[in-house]
Amino acid sequence: MLPPDFLRLPVAHRALHDRAAGRIENSRAAIRAAIAAGYAIEIDLQLSSDGVPVVFHDDDLDRLTDRTGPVAARTAQDLSAIPLIGGDETIPTFAEVLEIVAGQVPLLVEIKDQTPFTGDLERATAALLKGYDGPVAVMGFNPETVVRMAELAPGIPRGLTTCDYSAEDWPHLDEAERARLRDIPDYDRAGASFLSHYHRDLDRPRVAELKAQGAAILCWTIRTPEEEREARRVAANVTFESYPAPIPA
Repeated sequence: MLPPDFLRLPVAHRALHDRAAGRIENSRAAIRAAIAAGYAIEIDLQLSSDGVPVVFHDDDLDRLTDRTGPVAARTAQDLSAIPLIGGDETIPTFAEVLEIVAGQVPLLVEIKDQTPFTGDLERATAALLKGYDGPVAVMGFNPETVVRMAELAPGIPRGLTTCDYSAEDWPHLDEAERARLRDIPDYDRAGASFLSHYHRDLDRPRVAELKAQGAAILCWTIRTPEEEREARRVAANVTFESYPAPIPA
């Protein structure tokens, strides 16, 4: 089960990033800012070519750096030297981020889908978390990621990242698979205890069904107080960016 602070403290999406302030998403500065503000933190993991988890959202470097091509084509040493556009930092490793957070606030780790699925990122993630002392949970869009984490690190809370699986956003999946995933059929198989669901799809009956069965419902990504008020009709907590989500007393 999720520790209570995962449901109490709003979750800063890719940490408390603000490009205008030089805090780029998933950066050390954004992570330190979230800790200072008292928020829980969500980060993303990709895998370097030499098997090191790095904290970076995209499969490719193009959007956030002045380099191009897949993250997975470069070593961790190479990635750690690549500047993030708009700030004065480089791409951090997961090990670095664990040292910075050090249990001060809850850490929600999204393990990004790797194609083809090998389990290498999951194994490396579980190995690093083995020595971590602090509230942490893992999740992923790929149910196989969460199933593998259940095998590798059964004591760490697990969740599924889910949505409406629109054809526009998920063109690489055929409609049969998109329809299957909309029903969130892998929740029990993954031994999940929570969902992080797309906030505009929270009225889905399957979400209500899982909530009634005891699943904790988180949601993504909230960008205004109005969206937060609407989401909290269903969700116990929000993953947010672009505004200062209030921390309950």
